[in-house]
Amino acid sequence: MLENRDYTLIIDKSGSMATSDQKGGRSRWAAAQESTFALASKCEQFDPDGITVYLFSGRFKRYENVTSSKVLQIFQENDPSGTTDLAGVLKHATDNYFQRKASGQTQQNGETILVVTDGEPDDRKAVMKVIIEASRRMDRDEELAISFIQVGTDSQATRFLKVLDDDLQGAGAKFDICDTITIEDMEDMSLSEVLLNAIND
Repeated sequence: MLENRDYTLIIDKSGSMATSDQKGGRSRWAAAQESTFALASKCEQFDPDGITVYLFSGRFKRYENVTSSKVLQIFQENDPSGTTDLAGVLKHATDNYFQRKASGQTQQNGETILVVTDGEPDDRKAVMKVIIEASRRMDRDEELAISFIQVGTDSQATRFLKVLDDDLQGAGAKFDICDTITIEDMEDMSLSEVLLNAIND
């Protein structure tokens, strides 16, 4: 499955990403950088064009063809600040997939979107709506997968991400395209390992 598939990584750069969860530990932002590097390195093995990376807070920036050598530069250009407009960036990423699909530019196995976030989004309903609408535009279950990976320990974020994982089909989604990995699920795994597991899943 890994081959002939595109990967998009969406990373939360809201203000809370500067937080360190353990005393003297590194920040969530540093963990996100390390794991982006690991993911880009892994994806390069079967897709030398690299991955698409979005960084978002109140607004978002899209970077295409990101290889491991570009990751450091992207993180140096951005600092955590602002709010968590997850719906806006997710809509852009899913719309972009369907535009490329319509013009025959997607990979035959579709696309995986990985979202690394630490808090709940500004507008929960809008996020759910984007995912439900995307699922209704799909022809087959596997073509688009969205994995949410929570960094940090915000219990409200955990609850919301669980809803995305479990309740969207009940709310009208055509396919169950969401998967959520929370801090508890991660146990002793690093964020890098979790991301690599999510694409191997």
